[in-house]
Amino acid sequence: MSDLVARTGRLQQRYEAGCRLVAGCIPFRYRSLDDLNNSEKVVEVLMINSTSGPGLLFPKGGWENDETVEEAAVREAIEEAGVRGDLMDFIGYYHFKSKSHQDEFSPDGLCKAAMFALCVKEELDLWPEQSTRTRSWLTIQEAVESCRHEWMKEALEDGFCKWLAQKE
Repeated sequence: MSDLVARTGRLQQRYEAGCRLVAGCIPFRYRSLDDLNNSEKVVEVLMINSTSGPGLLFPKGGWENDETVEEAAVREAIEEAGVRGDLMDFIGYYHFKSKSHQDEFSPDGLCKAAMFALCVKEELDLWPEQSTRTRSWLTIQEAVESCRHEWMKEALEDGFCKWLAQKE
């Protein structure tokens, strides 16, 4: 069992103009292609299974009052995906509608997600949601095809990929 514990509940949840504020990240790593004639590195992103249906997700969750948005993104990566690393840059805000998180402050389930790039340095053997989550390292193209939500696909293609191109 992990010493880390996932936060639960909505008591500390942040809202803005009827939207639940969410923080998340696109965890990534560079993997060398073991080809004698090629020292090229490929970028892989880490996705996790959804607990509510088919398709894969990036770690994300509620941004709480006692933390910065960056701290929330890092916490979600640990809780949901069991990874630690260097939070790089903010890649954008993405709006979506949650079917499972409608409440008195966001009756329509509107959410605004702040997404970051996270360079993975460590994969934990034990993490809070390991009993309900599995991790998958995918190429960017595989990840695009596997995204459960359109907004996450947009974050990957229009946010992360553009950010990565500027870094190279």
